[in-house]
Amino acid sequence: MLATGLLIIRLVIGLTFFGHGAQKLFGWFGGYGPKGTGGFLESIGIRPGVFMAVMAGLLEAGGGLLFAAGLLTPAASAMIVLAMLVAIVKVHGKNGFWVTSGGIEYNVILIAAAVGVAFSGAGTYSLDHLLF
Repeated sequence: MLATGLLIIRLVIGLTFFGHGAQKLFGWFGGYGPKGTGGFLESIGIRPGVFMAVMAGLLEAGGGLLFAAGLLTPAASAMIVLAMLVAIVKVHGKNGFWVTSGGIEYNVILIAAAVGVAFSGAGTYSLDHLLF
């Protein structure tokens, strides 16, 4: 049962992160692609915007796929945590805790889940388990 629970957590969070990164990289799922995301990033002081949008997209999409697969899980978790910490520092932190005010609530939950899986291991249904 533990392995199934970890699989569900990894799939939901990992595939959601992949989608979030694909919004930045390809404009999929209603995203703005590198140019649109880059413009937003420049507006909040992250430069060069397009390059950083691609880097953020790779971090999120790559980390999400690795996390979902349970491959290199500590590194995948670190990628998710890094993306969320940047979001907290640059966007959400000034808005307090609750997501209803644009705060950090959701980011903190994702960080907790990623760190929890990193410490517990990806579980039996993971590539880490099969390969290592």
